[in-house]
Amino acid sequence: MPSAPVIFDRPLLRARRRRASRLGAADFLLQHAAADLETRLALVTRHFAHALDLGTPRAAAGRVVAAQGKADVVVAAGDDVTDAALGVVADEEALPFADRSLDLVVSVLALQFVNDLPGTLAQIRRALRPDGLFLAALIGGETLTELRSAFAEAETVIEGGLSPRVVPFADVRQLGGLLQRAGFALPVVDTERLTVRYASALALMHDLRRMGATNILTERRRVPLRRETLARVLQVYADNFSDADGRVRATFEIVWLSGWAPHPSQQQPLRPGSARQRLADALGAREWPAGDKPRPS
Repeated sequence: MPSAPVIFDRPLLRARRRRASRLGAADFLLQHAAADLETRLALVTRHFAHALDLGTPRAAAGRVVAAQGKADVVVAAGDDVTDAALGVVADEEALPFADRSLDLVVSVLALQFVNDLPGTLAQIRRALRPDGLFLAALIGGETLTELRSAFAEAETVIEGGLSPRVVPFADVRQLGGLLQRAGFALPVVDTERLTVRYASALALMHDLRRMGATNILTERRRVPLRRETLARVLQVYADNFSDADGRVRATFEIVWLSGWAPHPSQQQPLRPGSARQRLADALGAREWPAGDKPRPS
C-alpha cells in the first residue's frame, strides 16, 4: 500500500509553534473555535467516560470538555500537552490508543496539518467505542485566499514563477467524503467564514507568525523572500483587498466535522423498496408511468 505524500514538514511545524509561544501566540482563531466547540458539545445530551483532545494547541478543546463535565477522564495527545492534567506525547498521524478505547474525540485547529488525513480519521474511528463521537474543527480551503492571490501575482511579475507558500487546506466536499470513507455514521460537515481586518498585509503576516502558521510545506522555497517581491505582495494586497478606511481583509474558514462510530441504536436509512406509502399519495398527486407526459386537465 503506497504511503501518503509528505506535504507538511511536521518537525518544522513544532518548531514554529514553539517560536509562536515565545513571541506571544495570536490565538483569536483558537479561542473562537473553542467557544464554538463549547456550544456544540452543550447540544449533545450524553456523558462520555473517556475523552481525547487530539492535537489542539495548549489542549484548549480538552479544557472545554472538562469544564462542561462531559467526560469522566479527559486526555490530551499531541506535541503540546503541557497544559493538560493528563497528557500523552503523540503524533496525530500515529495514535497510541487501542481500538474501542475512547468515547469522545475532539480536536480544534490541528488536523489540517497531518499528511495522511484519511489515515488519521480511520485511526480515530477505530479508537472510538460504538456510538462514540468525533468532533473537530479544521482550517478550510477558503482560508487566506487573498494572500494566495497577492503572492501569485507578485511572484509571477518579479520572479517569473510561483513557489508554494500558503498551505493547500482541504475543502468541505473533500472532508465530507473522508468521513464516510473512514466509516463514520451520521457524518456532518459545516463551515464558517471569518473576515479579519488588518492595518496591512504585513500585519497579517506577523499574526500568522505568532500563530505558528507560516510556511511548513516540504516543497517550500528554501531562500528568504526577496524584498522587492514582498513589496509587490503588499501593494497587490492593498490594491485588491482593502476597504475604504485603508485596512485590508483576510479570510479564515473553519470547517467542522462530526461523526459517530456506528451502533445499532443509531438512525438507519430505509432499505430501497421498503416504503409503505407512495410519494404520489403523500403529495395528493396523480402518478404517471415512466415515459408518459401529464395530460392537461
